[in-house]
Amino acid sequence: MSLLVGQVNFFQDKPIGLPRVRGICNRYTYGYGKLVYRFQIFFYLCPKNRKKPMKYYVIAGEASGDLHASNLIKGLRKFDSGAEVRGWGGDLMRESGCEIVRHYKDTAIMGFLTVLKNLDKIKANIEACHQDILAWRPDVVILVDYGGFNLRVAKFIKEAGIPVFYYISPKIWAWNTGRVKKIKRLVDRMFVIFPFEVDFYARYDYPVQYAGNPLVDAIHDRPFKDETFNEFVRVNGLSGKPIIALVAGSRSQELKHVLPKMLTMVKHFPDHEFVIAGAPSMSDADYAPYLQDVKVRIIYGQTYRLVRQARAALVTSGTATLETAILRTPQVVCYSGEGGALSYFLFKTFVKVKYISLVNLIAGREVVTELLMQKLNEKNLLRELSLIISEGEKRDQMLAGYDEVNEKLGDAGASERFARMMIDELSRFRG
Repeated sequence: MSLLVGQVNFFQDKPIGLPRVRGICNRYTYGYGKLVYRFQIFFYLCPKNRKKPMKYYVIAGEASGDLHASNLIKGLRKFDSGAEVRGWGGDLMRESGCEIVRHYKDTAIMGFLTVLKNLDKIKANIEACHQDILAWRPDVVILVDYGGFNLRVAKFIKEAGIPVFYYISPKIWAWNTGRVKKIKRLVDRMFVIFPFEVDFYARYDYPVQYAGNPLVDAIHDRPFKDETFNEFVRVNGLSGKPIIALVAGSRSQELKHVLPKMLTMVKHFPDHEFVIAGAPSMSDADYAPYLQDVKVRIIYGQTYRLVRQARAALVTSGTATLETAILRTPQVVCYSGEGGALSYFLFKTFVKVKYISLVNLIAGREVVTELLMQKLNEKNLLRELSLIISEGEKRDQMLAGYDEVNEKLGDAGASERFARMMIDELSRFRG
């Protein structure tokens, strides 16, 4: 039986004629088995019995989602060589073989007040997504994080009778836990990337699937993994001073509200070189308004290399905080937005967890300092950055905490494990 399966899989990628079929049958089978084998092969060759290629529609709304979706797509294409992939995302998804309908840089919106101001734009984007899904009619829609947008899309997909998979759960454990009911109603399969999420959903009697964290894959497989500090400095024409990395985010609102506060540190550390990790969705023109009075470098497409070689980093809250921890660079977590005290009041009112950084959430305690809203100011930044730049207790404790977090995240290979799970689950839907 295994030989039969192997041969049929072999045929899927190679056109064959009847003489070759007879030859294979005569070579590998005998007696009654030969008749059965011939029946199986001719059944497979009949066009109406061939399964159509799987069509996957993937939606990611920001840089981190683009990264994880791209690695998932590579896994899907590895185990399903005929896969057709289309969706909303970014350059990495396109490079992995996905036909991009709309780039995330044209759709990403963050912050309580900013969302309220852009409701018409969000509604138009959702409608455009609906229409494209209906026209393409995929076998499954895979939603990647980006809960505010994706959960609205999920409602329509479910009504259209298309299976809904969710990869990287919205952070409903942080705020608005009532959305669990919506997820149970709209999402057919949930694939989570943090161990504490399994327990969270179990409290609501909703089984989810966990196979590790794809960030471990991305960092484990990164290029220039063994690069030295001197090599990085030479290639990028840097001064050779110790580096402080500024990871300000991939959205225009993050640049507007966080980067200026990060840049107040430049004058306090003249013996260090400040380097901005240029987001792939940004250009020099996006950064220019904030850099008129300060001397910093921008390096694009090398965020992992930059953070790994940095003495310390100032990092906007989000996936980048966990990436920085995996790379073992001490950091200060930064978050700010429009509205000042009002936004901070709304944030503290609705957020249901003690921490906002993934590092602290996974550790279950404070490993990295979080400076949020009005607490993100020059005085506090200077104090916290000074503590982790130099050798000392704060730096040592943070690195020890990173070790705990990395142990909880587990081994590399999560992206492929999730891809295999999804293909297996989708085969059940198709019968």
